[in-house]
Parts: sequence; C-alpha cells; structure tokens
Amino acid sequence: MVYEVIVDISNSEVDKVFDYHAPFPVEVGERVLVPFGRRQLEGYVIGVKEKSDTHFEIKDIIMRLDGTPAIIPEMLSLAKFMIKKNLRYVDCLRLFIPSKLRGGRVKIATENHLYYNTSLTLEDALAMLKKGAKAQEGIVRRMYEVGEEKESVINQEFNAQAVKTLIEKGILTRSTIERDRIPKGMEIARKVVTLTSEQQNAVDIINNSGKNTFLLHGVTGSGKTEIYMNIIESVLKEGKTAIMLVPEISLTPQMLGVFRARFGDEVSVLHSGLSDGERYDEWRRLRSGKARVALGARSAIFAPVSNLGAIIIDEEHDTSYVSDRNPRYFTVDIAEERARYNDAKLILGSATPSIETYYKAKQGKYHLITLRNRVNDKKMPEIETVDMKKEIRRGNVSVFSAPLLSALDETLQEGNQAMIFLNRRGYVSFVRCRSCGYVPKCPHCEVSLTHHKEDNTLRCHYCGSKFKMISECPICGYQDMRQGKVGTEKIVAELNRIFPQARVLRMDNDTTTTKDSYIKILSAFNNREADILVGTQMIAKGHDFANVTLVGIIDADISLFVSDFRANERTFQLITQVAGRAGRDNKPGRVIMQTFTPKHDVYRFAKNYDYEGFFDKEINTRETTKFPPFTKIVRLLVQGDEEQVTASTARMLYEKLAVLPPRKKGVIRVQVMRAPIKRIEDKYRFQVVIWVDAKREDDVMPEIYEIGQSIQTKGVVIFTEINPQQML
Repeated sequence: MVYEVIVDISNSEVDKVFDYHAPFPVEVGERVLVPFGRRQLEGYVIGVKEKSDTHFEIKDIIMRLDGTPAIIPEMLSLAKFMIKKNLRYVDCLRLFIPSKLRGGRVKIATENHLYYNTSLTLEDALAMLKKGAKAQEGIVRRMYEVGEEKESVINQEFNAQAVKTLIEKGILTRSTIERDRIPKGMEIARKVVTLTSEQQNAVDIINNSGKNTFLLHGVTGSGKTEIYMNIIESVLKEGKTAIMLVPEISLTPQMLGVFRARFGDEVSVLHSGLSDGERYDEWRRLRSGKARVALGARSAIFAPVSNLGAIIIDEEHDTSYVSDRNPRYFTVDIAEERARYNDAKLILGSATPSIETYYKAKQGKYHLITLRNRVNDKKMPEIETVDMKKEIRRGNVSVFSAPLLSALDETLQEGNQAMIFLNRRGYVSFVRCRSCGYVPKCPHCEVSLTHHKEDNTLRCHYCGSKFKMISECPICGYQDMRQGKVGTEKIVAELNRIFPQARVLRMDNDTTTTKDSYIKILSAFNNREADILVGTQMIAKGHDFANVTLVGIIDADISLFVSDFRANERTFQLITQVAGRAGRDNKPGRVIMQTFTPKHDVYRFAKNYDYEGFFDKEINTRETTKFPPFTKIVRLLVQGDEEQVTASTARMLYEKLAVLPPRKKGVIRVQVMRAPIKRIEDKYRFQVVIWVDAKREDDVMPEIYEIGQSIQTKGVVIFTEINPQQML
C-alpha cells in the first residue's frame, strides 16, 4: 500500500501530497514520523492507494505517533473543502488537533492511587508491621477504612517511604490512572424552566422542520440559551453530538456553568484561554466520545465529534467568528459544511443579526424564527441619548456627562449595579469635529476616512483615495479636529475619584491575561463584590446579571466613524447588545448613551430597538453603494520579507487579475495598493482588492483563487480574505 502524507511544514512550496510505504499498518488520519530530505518530520496520513504515480524513490514511514487516528474522516473532508479557498493543506490540518500535540509537547496526565489488600484483616496487616512504625500503622488504619486514596494525599499526610514499605509487604497496591485536567466554569445552579410559547414554538420548528439552517432572531433576554439547550437535549437523546459556539472567551465561564448544570460531564470546553493540558484533555474527551457537547469560542467549530446533530452559533454577527490570521476562515462557512456532511441542524442566533445573514433569511436561504418578547415580559431598558457637544459648550470636558453621573449616583444609592461600556473596538484615528460632529468621508465609498500620522493624510481603506488633513471643520470652522482616545484605566480612575465609596472592577485585555481572570472578575461582579463593571466589548453581550439596572455608553461614535462599510451595522449591534445587559431580572433597566451625533439614523433605530427598520435602510444603502451582500469584496493580502519583492509580487498579481473585468462579467473592478498598515511583524504588506458581483461569485471565485495560488515568490505569502472585517 502507498500512504499519502502531508508533511507538517507551513510552506506553500511543500504543501502537497508525498507518497510513503510503511512496514506496518497505518490508518488514514494518523500522525506519523517520516523521512523528509535529511530530516525526520511529523506528517498527516490523508489517504491510501494501491500504487504511486511518482518516479521518485518511495521511503518508509518511520513510526506512528499516536496509535489511533488524531483526525477523523469528516475533518479530512473538511480540509479538502477549505483548501479550495486558497488555504494551505497543512494549516487546515493543524486546526483539527491541539497545537501542543504536535512535537509531543503535551502528555496525558496521570496520578497514582493506592488500594488496601482486602484479603488481609486489619489485625493481619498490623501484625506485619515492625513495632514503632507509627506512620505505617496510621496509613494501614486509614486505608483499611477508605479502601482507596490518591498516593499524593497519603504522602502529604504521612511519608513516601512508609507507603513504599507497605507496598513491598503486600498490604497496599498501587495503580496509575489517567487524570483529566478539568477547566473551571462559574458555579451556577440548574433552574427548572418552563418554556414560553415563543420559545416552545422555536424549538418545535427547529426539531420538526425539513430545513437545516435557522436564524433565531430574538431580542436580548428572550431566552435563546434555553432554546439552544432544548435542541441539544433532543440531539443527545438521538445518540448524536452538538457544538455550541459563543463569541467571546469571557462568555465561556458563565455558559459552561449553565451547560454543566444541565448536561454534566457530557460537556467539554474548547477555547484559547485553556492551559495546554486542559485543551488536550478536553479534545481527547470529545475525540473518544466521553463528552458529546463541545462548547467554546471560534476554534470549537473544529471539535473532533462524530455524528453531529446540531451546531449552534450564538451572537452569530460577532466579528470574532472570522479568523483574521492565517489560516483565514469564516466560522459560519465551516459550520455550514459540517452541517451538510452530517445532515445536522445549524442554528444562528442573535438579537442583531449581521446584514448578510438577515438578508439570506429574507431571501429564504435560512428559516427565520423571531422572538419579540423577553421571557419575563419586562420592557427593554429605555435608552437616553446625551449630546456631548452640548456638554462641552456647558464647560463639561469630562468623559462623563452630567446625566450619566446623576444616574450612577442614583444607582449606587439604591444598592444596584452599573456597567460602563467603552467601545474600544475599531479604535483608529478617524477625525471628528467636537463642535458640530462632522466626520470626513470618502466621496467614492461613503466610509469614514482614516487619519495617517506618518504623512498627515486622510485615506480610504477601500479604494485607496488620499486627501490632505484638514486643520479646521469645513462646516462650522471649529479648530480642534483631532480625535482623542480614552481608555478603561482612565475611566476607572475617574470613577474612583468621583465615587470613592463605590467598588469598581475593570474588564479588558489588560485585566484578563491570566487563565482564570475572566471567572474571577465575572464571579465577583455576579456575587455583588463590586458596584460598577467597566469594560470593552467583552462585557457587551451574553452576560446575565440580575442587579444591573444601569448601562452607560461612554462614546457611541467610536465604532460609527471608522473606515468600514459595516460601521453603522456594528454600532447598532453594540448599542443593542450592551443595552440588553440592563434590567434583565425584575428591576427596570436604564441606558445612558453619549454621542456627538445624536441625530444619526443609527441612534434613532437603536433607541427604539428597531432592527427591521435599521435593516431596511441599511440594505438600501448597501445596494446603492455596491457593498455586501450585493457584492463580495475580495482582498488578496501580499506579505513578504523584502519591500521591493513584495511590491512586485503584488503588481504581478494585479496584472493577472486586472484582465478579468472585460472577460468575467462578475468582476466589477480590481485595485492594487499598499495595505493601510504597511508593515506588521517585519513583514511588508500590499493588497489587491477585487469587487465581485455576489450573483456571479460561483463563476468568478475559483479563478481568483487559482490566480492567487499560481504566484509563488520566495519569501512572499498571499492570503485571501472575503469581505475582510478590517481593512488594515
């Protein structure tokens, strides 16, 4: 037999199948050690055939690395699906296993257990001891009572030499067993929940419909999580498995607690915040079938579960579901392929679905299910808009408006909790007039221009247009046009100064660097050990705190004026999501939203939680400006070690693609330019941007991928991104 092997080297030049023989049986999906040139490297067996078609000498596989296949057949099929989208084979295969499994850098955890020899009475065992052996006597009496104990516990209480002697005498026996490293979750008691009529209707539709993909559009607090768990319960009863995805690691501890309360050890968690040992053990539990529900962030879509019955993506609109590093992929694309392979249900849930997803639902590609009411029949919290221009004119240059400070004081006096949200996502140097709120936009693309300090210009990240930086507002003549940046640390310091009696917690990238930091911060706030939680987007969604009655949004405009066609959409989503954290229990909620442009349409729709109205206006704008879902924006990002070589490769790529528009009706235009960020990690960056008619993408995209793969320059890598989340 001839075994087809992908060698574990992330290099386009060797990212292809190599043939090997083996002096022993090898299964498809196994990791193996193979000779490669003068080295011995790990590889993945992806296929087997009767004979090779190569004229080179075929070498033998040296050894099997795991004994059983690490990659299940479904994932090998998934890899073939992914490499069609200009991804390297080996990079796809690496996604399917814990990274530290490669190179043998993580091992199975074991521990020794001691057992009492039940053929001996206590008197018989004590008679075998020397007089004065107090430690041995203590161990014998203890072990006679309990029968079994961890050796580490006995050693700590007595001593290892005494244990060794008792084993030699045959009074005790030792056994080494595997030990699972179990990740922590928030401690949450299971609640018996009776579904509302809306929830039950959603469950019935998903379970009984002939369709396989559903969009669950429900307001915040409408009980989507309970629907998810009912679907998973049905799937498990059928002997199948499930994958449940959440967008932020910060949501995982709370969700893990909820799911463990419901499904116990059937739940395994996968996300980047786990230790290497925890991730390996959780992956093994799923691979072996000990756990049948995979819960986690984006990477959990590659959970090694077989016979999938349901895939659920909560907060499907979230940008974290798009991989912006190699290998680049859309989680929903992977989920759709896995659902197709298994004939499984795919449920996309959100209070604010992405425009593209909702459009698909409106077009009938997805089955739309709408939940319009909160489960406790409570009203959505009232959103109060504060015009920060007026605050500045009144002499208030603080980050806090007078209404927000008054509301905070009232909340603290009543013994309730508050959340202060700083939208730091999309923190780029856009320019704004602090007097009238004017923001300069690209005349060609209708997205905000970005300020580039190195040459003091305003640029569009889509078409590359460049303009001189303005020194004063062209509308009102105000001189201060620069956008200042405020961080969470400054906000916490200000709160401590203004409300010295308040206990303030901060949650952002700087305070969540350790493994259990998410759990500690969220548990402390949930247990009312703090009065105010200040945070970035990681506090904006999914969290359920009964005593939060006030949410303050420091600057709603930060995500509104970035060089991104999704700016309106993301702002609407963030406001709606963070507003939904208030008033989730029996206490009414309130939201104070600070902005320099209070009359913007986005705020009008957000204030009324009018998603349908927002969608209708936004979809009309997208159609007029030729943005997704009516087009696909394809970015071929060219990165290399040497600037000139990288630039010439980008130009060569452009020249090959530039001939498409006259020949391919689906290609609207092609442009080449420097990437907005010229250099990252010592790699020079250029980009070719292609606008493709969405109706003709199936005819156009294969040729674009083929052209991207055809250009091979040493030291240069070409990545393909579809509708990139940030043009940086």
